[in-house]
Amino acid sequence: MPSITIYTDGSALGNPGPGGYGVVLLSGPYRKELSAGFRLTTNNRMELMAVCAALETLKFEGSDVTVYSDSKYVVDAVTKGWVFGWVKKGFAGKKNPDLWMRFLGLYRRHRVRFVWVKGHAETVENNRCDQLAVAAANDRTRHREDTGYRPE
Repeated sequence: MPSITIYTDGSALGNPGPGGYGVVLLSGPYRKELSAGFRLTTNNRMELMAVCAALETLKFEGSDVTVYSDSKYVVDAVTKGWVFGWVKKGFAGKKNPDLWMRFLGLYRRHRVRFVWVKGHAETVENNRCDQLAVAAANDRTRHREDTGYRPE
């Protein structure tokens, strides 16, 4: 089974505010870009939603996946094991439990490794994801409703 490389980024214009995510998936000679915008959301929700959207597009379970993200929120929660403790505590006091549960269902279907990359640096594909996310956030004619967003 081929390995899959995923780059993700999320952006919110204001926090909360309009937001979007961008994804670049690479596997062998194949490349796919994804993006979507939302009327009202947060940056962290868009970062996590990007990862979920990317994993949802994978056709084969058990894939070897490397996710590159500039989100410490997402990368640290997984690589440091925090999210697994949050599950045990029912996400008490934690934000975005709807997306974390969605993520965990997808995460368990594959062998996923996370790598943090510095945002707005020289990582070409991460910069492309940022462009996709910002464009989606700015395109208010195509915004969706982030039904899981809850104002504080």
